[in-house]
Amino acid sequence: MLLAIDVGNTNSVFALFDGEHLVSQWRMATNASRTSDEYGLWLRQMLALNDRTYSEITDVILATVVPRVQFELVSCCKKYFHVEPMLVDSALDVPDLSVDVDHPEEVGADRLVNAYEGWKRYQCGMVIIDFGTATTFDVITKDGVYIGGVIAPGVNLSLDALQKAAAKLPSIGVRCPSHVIGRNTVAAMESGIYYGYVGMIEGLLNRIKQEYANIEKVIATGGLAPLYVRAVPQIDDIVSDLTIYGLASIYYTNNNFNIINYNKNEEAYGS
Repeated sequence: MLLAIDVGNTNSVFALFDGEHLVSQWRMATNASRTSDEYGLWLRQMLALNDRTYSEITDVILATVVPRVQFELVSCCKKYFHVEPMLVDSALDVPDLSVDVDHPEEVGADRLVNAYEGWKRYQCGMVIIDFGTATTFDVITKDGVYIGGVIAPGVNLSLDALQKAAAKLPSIGVRCPSHVIGRNTVAAMESGIYYGYVGMIEGLLNRIKQEYANIEKVIATGGLAPLYVRAVPQIDDIVSDLTIYGLASIYYTNNNFNIINYNKNEEAYGS
């Protein structure tokens, strides 16, 4: 079985694939000080909960935007699974997707994986919005060329900054308020965070389309995507686990397998 690992700035996702089938996935907080043995012990516990063992993991692919984590995870894979993981970076051959930016080596692994999976599924000009620690907009042309995008502060990151910088403001969550005009402090904050990001998303999408007119699809992924699609009609689909499926696709493609044959709308909404 294949273990796909996506390390983000806030959370790390571990997903187990049996061929094309996503068997299980687990999420943990990203911590750059965690050791290879800590990863190994935690993974053994997660595998046991699903009646799996170390010996069933025969392949690993890893994408990380936190360089300090990479060494420990690679060490974990070698020690506990006896596997050298495939590492996703700008040097990896990603079939059918070209990268045309000023500094390809600076493109985050998660953005590269999302771009590949989005192109593989839709094969048209598109924007992929990923609601993570940062909110990223990635643009792929109708010919399958990744041409860059936008990196903005994530929703929760902005909310944390607001609450830390303004001592009298309370802690709130992110939700869709019924009115834009807040009649109290909490309601005003909720409106600012939610509708402020709606305005940012719509504005950036409009400007992106002015610079590249051949956008046929706008895809959203990430935990907060379902919350924002309600207010942004330009978003065509929500694809959960886009990065994880992208990692599996890249691994199997680079190893001459052809078994990821999902329905394009299997995990999509709003199309």
